[in-house]
Order: sequence, then structure tokens, then C-alpha cells
Amino acid sequence: MGGIFCNRRRAHGVRARAEAQQPTKIPRIGYLSPFDAVAESTRAESIRMALRERGYIEGQNIAIEYRYGEGKPDRYSELAAELVRLKVDIIVVTGGGPLGIQAAMNATKTIPIVMTGSGFDPVEVGFVESLARPGGNVTGLSALSGELDGKRLELLKEAVTKVARVAVLYGTASQGRVLDAKEDLPVAARALKLNIQPWEVRAAEGFDKVFAAIGKQRPDGLYVIGSPLMNTNLKRITGFALKSRLPSMYSFRAAIDAGGLMYYGADQADSYRRVAYLVDKILKGAKPADLPVEQPTKFEFVINLKTAKQIGLTIPPEVLARASRLIK
Repeated sequence: MGGIFCNRRRAHGVRARAEAQQPTKIPRIGYLSPFDAVAESTRAESIRMALRERGYIEGQNIAIEYRYGEGKPDRYSELAAELVRLKVDIIVVTGGGPLGIQAAMNATKTIPIVMTGSGFDPVEVGFVESLARPGGNVTGLSALSGELDGKRLELLKEAVTKVARVAVLYGTASQGRVLDAKEDLPVAARALKLNIQPWEVRAAEGFDKVFAAIGKQRPDGLYVIGSPLMNTNLKRITGFALKSRLPSMYSFRAAIDAGGLMYYGADQADSYRRVAYLVDKILKGAKPADLPVEQPTKFEFVINLKTAKQIGLTIPPEVLARASRLIK
């Protein structure tokens, strides 16, 4: 009998050790970006660092599957479907308007989707039932970029005191961005006594033609509305602004690192911390339906002084004093 019990204990011990050695399931995050890897690199690294602050280290206790649309909206559906086939636990959809989120929603009704904030109203476009109670598998941040258009124009006018005519550059991939350019901005411009001229770019091949047309009109400033097309052609845009000595304001933070003059909008570092917070909550069992969509509470105004010097612009001291960061 003793031998039988001993054998049973040994078998139990072997089984217990085998169970203990079973690898713990590592959560997998799908990362869907409308941009290319280079344009997305700063944001991706910031989100990785924000996740690390919450104890999630890529390659150790979390895996991230990256998919890049490279500025081509027709690829979003295919990439979202890939992430669903990989059975990721969450899909994080970064900027570029509602198209990426719509693609993810079309691909899955069950996998949680976290938006990083792309300047549109998620209730208006039907992604969530309300900001307080999303109700489906989508939550995240709403950047309210369009509502900040007036503030950006105001700051551009204060920084460039003689500005009267502003060229507005936008892409057509996002309906929300088109509305910004054609409806919201003209209202804000009239209040500031500015004359704006919207310029639509449909594809990368269209930039040179638009740049030539803007050059002939000789505006006093340039306002660029973020979209996948704008982000993936940042160097071309900022290079044109520098060559034309055009003071420029951008609705997306990455433009400043690429040589743009000014950015005003949600504090990106804070936004990425909130994304990591929501990912953490979901991985611990919370449902997107019950996690309110968050709106930015912190904003930043960034001025690139190197660019100001290159275009021969002296920004008034009172405007510099309002900046949350100066790039020298």
C-alpha cells in the first residue's frame, strides 16, 4: 500500500511541476496605425513606455503585433482582419481619423478596441452610444481636434502679428478633417478677421501641384490638418514651409519634430498614459462598454525656435511665455 501511495505522491508531484512549468499566457495587443513605421515610431515608443510604467514590458509579459497602413486607407480592413485572426486581446488604433477604428469594428464585435484620440466625435460617427457609457467594444480617447481649430488660428495670429491670409492644407481620407477645413475653420477665421484658403490633397502625387498653387498665392501662414496622408508626407510639408518661409501651425504633434513651427493640442504624453491605463483596465477584466471615453484635460503649445530662426520670424515674448515647450 505504501508503495502505491508513494507512487501516487510522485505522480502528483510530477504533474504539479509540469503544471507549474506551463508558460503563462502573455496578453497580445494589436497595434493598428494608419501611418508607416517611421512616422509612427515616436508614438509607438511613447505608448510602450506608458505601458512599462504600468508593469507591461514588451517581449516579457506582453506582446505587441504592429500593423501599418502606410497612409493607404484601403489597407485598414485587411490589417484589422489580420489582427483578429491572430486572436489579440486588445486592438489599439492610433491617429488618422475614424477609418482605422471603423475597420477594426468591422473586423470584430468582441475584441476590445482602444482609440488614441483622432479629433472626431465618436458619438456622432456612431462608434459609441455615449462618452460616459460607450456600450460596445470601443472606448479610448477623443482628441477633439476640430474644436481646437479656433485656438490654433488664434495662436498663429498672435505669433505672426501681420498674418492675414492663411493656406489650410488637408487630406480627404477623413470626412472629419474635410469638415474642419470647410466648415469649422472658416467660422473661427472670420472671428479672428483672417482670410483662409483650403487646399485639398488627395494623394501623395498631388503635393507638388498644391505647393506650386500656394506659392503663387503667397499667403502669410500655413495651417496643416493632420491625416494619414499629411503624417506620412511630413518632411515634404515642413520642407515646403521652410523653403517658402511660411509660419506654420499643425494639429498633430509629430510635425514639430519634423521641422514644423507650432503645435497646439492634447498633451501627448498624458494621452498615452491614459491609453496605457485603459489597456491595463481591460486586461484586468474591465469591459470597454463600461469604460468612459476620455477627453483631454492637459494641453500643450510647442514652438520650434530653430524653425522660427530659419524663416526669419521673431515671435513676441508674451507668446513664447505661453509655450509649454520650446525647441531650441
